[in-house]
Amino acid sequence: MLNYEEELKKFEPCLDVDEVEEAVYSRDLTDVFDLIREMEKNQRLSRYDEDDE
Repeated sequence: MLNYEEELKKFEPCLDVDEVEEAVYSRDLTDVFDLIREMEKNQRLSRYDEDDE
């Protein structure tokens, strides 16, 4: 059987929403849009190099 008093003593709350948000936004994460933009840029540069030949 569970001893709720003992379980409550062991309880550690998770990060508050504000703390999680701050942790996520403080990192510079690459998202899918950034990847697509980089691929398009590389594709344009590749075409430009091919035109010079």
